[in-house]
Amino acid sequence: MAELARLHGRGELAQLEQLARAESVPRNFLAQILIKLRDYGLITSRRGKQGGYVLARPPEEISLHDVLMAVEGQCLHLSGNFEGRSGRRLKQVWGEISAELVAKTRSYTLDRLASGKTEEMYYI
Repeated sequence: MAELARLHGRGELAQLEQLARAESVPRNFLAQILIKLRDYGLITSRRGKQGGYVLARPPEEISLHDVLMAVEGQCLHLSGNFEGRSGRRLKQVWGEISAELVAKTRSYTLDRLASGKTEEMYYI
């Protein structure tokens, strides 16, 4: 999605092979992800020799949370037995953690991910 955001506004479609190579993702795995993203309405696709993929909305309108929901369908889901005292407390804590993760992933949009600005730390 970040690569599609980088190409946004250029009027060109990204081909599967181009995306797979740019992001070092196996072609077949990427094709499965792109289907989910298309079905969720985050990208559009066109078939054929001149076909490819493009964002359905501007990058600043698509959050990391949108992508996560499209691909995973949930954000940090916990399953199990929550009947006992520890289970109830774990469920409460996990809910708090999940809410924080949702808020954080909503705060990052594709334009921020695609900006190319990395904040790397160098140690001597």
